[in-house]
Amino acid sequence: MLTPRHILRVLSILATLSLLTSSNFRVVSSVVALGAHVICSRVPGLTPRQRDMCRAAPDAMIAVGDGIRLATLECQQQFKTHRWNCSAIGKGNSFGHVVVVGSKEAAFTYAVSSAGVAYAIAAACSRGNISACGCDPKHKTRKELAPAGWKWGGCSVDAGYGMRLARRFLDAREIEADARSLMNLHNNKAGRKAVRQSLVTECKCHGVSGSCSMKTCWKTLPPFRVIGDNLMRKYWRARPVVAMPSPKGLALSVRRGRAAQGVTTPKKSDLVFLEPSPNYCEKDLSAGSLGTVGRLCNRTSKGTDGCDLMCCGRGYNTHQFTKVSQCHCKFHWCCYVKCDTCSERTEQYSCK
Repeated sequence: MLTPRHILRVLSILATLSLLTSSNFRVVSSVVALGAHVICSRVPGLTPRQRDMCRAAPDAMIAVGDGIRLATLECQQQFKTHRWNCSAIGKGNSFGHVVVVGSKEAAFTYAVSSAGVAYAIAAACSRGNISACGCDPKHKTRKELAPAGWKWGGCSVDAGYGMRLARRFLDAREIEADARSLMNLHNNKAGRKAVRQSLVTECKCHGVSGSCSMKTCWKTLPPFRVIGDNLMRKYWRARPVVAMPSPKGLALSVRRGRAAQGVTTPKKSDLVFLEPSPNYCEKDLSAGSLGTVGRLCNRTSKGTDGCDLMCCGRGYNTHQFTKVSQCHCKFHWCCYVKCDTCSERTEQYSCK
């Protein structure tokens, strides 16, 4: 059985072949097309439209897979001290729906996945790994944006292409046209916008004898952690919404108190959710909760990683063990290092 990792490896080979030019170009193209058709048919969780995109651009699918993995790791890092720690995301099905209730956690998951895919595609374009894109051509023509003393140059990352391809691929799975699909589409867009808003300007000086009489500048991507931190701030400020009828069908409106009047549309950069989060204390796979039994906690912390909150009042187990390591190492002439063996008794705490 092909796992998602094996599938991406084969797609990587097909993507490399698709970039080849030789006297046997037609043969190579036929092999790539046939291989992509077979492999993309076996990727779990894809909609028919996503499978068509996979077959048409196997090189881009490598970046999509990289973006999903990047987003999964970032989600797990951001929530590692929370009851819900994103550990159920990304297992077995790398490209399909994320099955959780329409909560703030679901909002973050869709936003960070969309951001990860847009980010990885834009990075792959800059490296020349996708045949249909490269550097952003727009910056070199925007002379009005360049202050005196510097000009656009280098290889600005094509975030626009990454966002467009991420939108086409991820939004293609939202076919139900119901409230949950509207929520997912909104959070997908918020994630993509977070990538564009995070672009940074890098410059290089030019001049005689180290002077900086002219600077060449370009746009580049920050570490993905910057985008993850930004989306985490949006997670804490996520807006509760409800789907309401509109001339074009359903539309999301911010849920307000009974005394409030009128309809408020959430901002495009906001994260939105439909349902309150479960407490994630007990295992409930239908709610995306694995529970907190066995999770490590900090006995002295008052935060989300503290045993009181993490263990939901059930108490915790104490595990004592001895850690042995080399210490007090000294270099002796000539030529060896001599160390003592030190032991340290430590404790770990896990939820009952």
